[in-house]
Amino acid sequence: MADIIPFKKRKLSEKHRGNTLCRNGFHKWVLLKDSEFDSKAGRLVTVYRCSRCGQRKNKAI
Repeated sequence: MADIIPFKKRKLSEKHRGNTLCRNGFHKWVLLKDSEFDSKAGRLVTVYRCSRCGQRKNKAI
């Protein structure tokens, strides 16, 4: 016989975990290791990504 897995609905607190901070502008920025070069401006661009929601932010050095 197969194992029966009970499916239950996720709580709202589990569904929106960490998203309320990002919606209010408190992102958790993590530096991406890939260094990019902007050919038009001629300088390096640092790329940050929020670990909670996945939004990206670019910053020119």
